[in-house]
Amino acid sequence: MRADRLLSLLMLLQTRERMTAKGLAEELEVSERTIYRDVNALSVSGVPIYGDSGPQGGYALLDSYRTSLTGLSESEVRAMFMLSVPAPLADLGVSQELKSALRKLSAALPDAQRRDEQRVRQRFYLDSSWWHQGEEVVPHLSTIHQAVWQDRKLRLTARLLSGNSVEQLIDPYGLVAKAGVWYLVCARNSKVDAYRVSDLSNVRMSDESFERPADFDLTAFWRDYCVRRERSRSFYPVIVRVSPHWLALLPDYFDASVRTKIAQAEPPDAEGWVTMKLTFECLETARERLLSLGGGVEVLEPRALRSSILDYAERIVKLYTC
Repeated sequence: MRADRLLSLLMLLQTRERMTAKGLAEELEVSERTIYRDVNALSVSGVPIYGDSGPQGGYALLDSYRTSLTGLSESEVRAMFMLSVPAPLADLGVSQELKSALRKLSAALPDAQRRDEQRVRQRFYLDSSWWHQGEEVVPHLSTIHQAVWQDRKLRLTARLLSGNSVEQLIDPYGLVAKAGVWYLVCARNSKVDAYRVSDLSNVRMSDESFERPADFDLTAFWRDYCVRRERSRSFYPVIVRVSPHWLALLPDYFDASVRTKIAQAEPPDAEGWVTMKLTFECLETARERLLSLGGGVEVLEPRALRSSILDYAERIVKLYTC
């Protein structure tokens, strides 16, 4: 572990040129005392590292101590450093490995291309999380990850759509992260399916291994699975009136496809409200989502949903006026 840290420290100094002990400690998640020991170890091993005191001080390497990475175009460098550490990789515990790899690549770049890195990082940030979505609890993700990597069977309890739970012995083929949600692609009795990881419990890795089909393509399976799932979804159409304030917020609260529905809606009425169509999976889902918008959305149809929301609203009023 210390060897990895020493290499990371070296890469940081090649990339940043000069860093304080405090800055290095924060970046490597260790104490300043550890940094002092690591710097001394590098110096003893022959690395030309030196330190300056004062406000502009810190540790640095001699200019002659550089490596170069050739063959990368300017556009390739820009694309490489648009990478951040997405939440799914952090969930798997490999965020530090990705950071270390990017540091090594950066340290090997010529000075001109290293300046491109800083320009990119100050101009682009990729955030893979969704608005209004809490973080899922996936305590068994590490065990599943190990089983996937080692081709080991998993014994687990899966919660089905019916609400029932069933214990299964499965062959874990792969993990997929979609919109901040983890899914396990697995096989049972030669049938391949996908489970939401947060719906799994009592996950235990078996001593029994399995043979992964040589022709199985995780990406192809997942794309086909998404298409089939989308086609099989039940749609519950709802006609609503949306206030001007909430109309601008709908794409953030639902998804980008709402923009198309807004564009296809009728012109606003005299008060600026827009009548449009939304779709949900069922009445209960529609009620839950629309109630959270308060008085910014009025349900016109279907009458059953309108009555259900009115009933819930009356219960809330009664609760707060007692």
